[in-house]
Amino acid sequence: MNVCLIGNGLTTLSLGKNLINKKIKVFNYTTDNKTKARTRTIGISKDNLDFFNKEIIQLKKNMTWDIKKINIYTEKYKDQKIFNFEETTKNLFSMFKNSEVEKYLEKKLKKNKLFKKILIKNDQSLKKVINMNFDLIINCDANNIIAEEFFFRKINKNYKSKAFTCIIEHKKIVNNTAAQIFTKIGPIAFLPLSNFKTSIVFSANLKNKKFHDMEILKLIKFYNYKYEIINFSKLEKFNLFFSLSRNYFYRNILAFGDVIHRVHPLAGQGFNITLRDIKVLSELIQKRIDLGLPLDSSIFEEFENRTKHLNYIFTSSIDLIYEFFKFDNKINNNISKGLFKFMSNNKNLNKFFTRQANKGLVL
Repeated sequence: MNVCLIGNGLTTLSLGKNLINKKIKVFNYTTDNKTKARTRTIGISKDNLDFFNKEIIQLKKNMTWDIKKINIYTEKYKDQKIFNFEETTKNLFSMFKNSEVEKYLEKKLKKNKLFKKILIKNDQSLKKVINMNFDLIINCDANNIIAEEFFFRKINKNYKSKAFTCIIEHKKIVNNTAAQIFTKIGPIAFLPLSNFKTSIVFSANLKNKKFHDMEILKLIKFYNYKYEIINFSKLEKFNLFFSLSRNYFYRNILAFGDVIHRVHPLAGQGFNITLRDIKVLSELIQKRIDLGLPLDSSIFEEFENRTKHLNYIFTSSIDLIYEFFKFDNKINNNISKGLFKFMSNNKNLNKFFTRQANKGLVL
């Protein structure tokens, strides 16, 4: 069995490792050989981390940092905590650096004879790949010619915002509580990486003003609520979009990862949604293997039927949260304060939201 994976990055590497664990030969074609971002971090929910460690690769203990609690604040109510997620018996999620996990996966894949990475010159060469004799072809690159030609039918939204990311070094504290502050400029997240390092993701609205790097650093200091900062890493940035593909496959090609869904980083769910997709695709492929059936593109239709409606509801909910807080910060009344108080005091709601963030939407 031969599978073609197109793209580069964490999604491609994770899916590739899952496939070779099933003794499937993987050919990874990519035109991307760029330097990876150094300050990008990702939070994985407890359920997804269990899947990642079992079905993809066991991460080393020093590669992740466990988060026990998340506090939600809004600038409108003078940084008053409006909601919190907390698990008393287990971790809510775990943080890791993208570059570290990508490097670890690359090292393991490079040693495996079932995985072959092929760097090609341009998009035209890439188009020839899809006519080769592969059992499955999966495109994980949202910016290549395959995505542009075959998966252009999308629900798109430009947030007119940039996510600014960096890692701060600070004096040592007990650092297992993450925080999200909804400011007038946009949401800022403080995501612990250790007792002396914390990742910052600041999604700044650029509609009325373009922010320079020094201004962003000053704003991070202003909204910083507990850290004695010693040093800032290099500030990195990327544009923010909401995107949902209307079709998940075209003939013998499956779109995957960012090609089928992009969400605002405020809830930290982007890669978690992709991991749930990997889990579904892995189950469908394993079922075929167990039954002795060939792998063919009919799997793609099954995958779309299992995931498309759930991904639509889940990602749209994240977009709705973003728009709600954006609107709420603009108006002067305090109507939402009562709503936040009710939600914060309702244990059943807390359990519901915590479960959805961990396992995703199940209908």
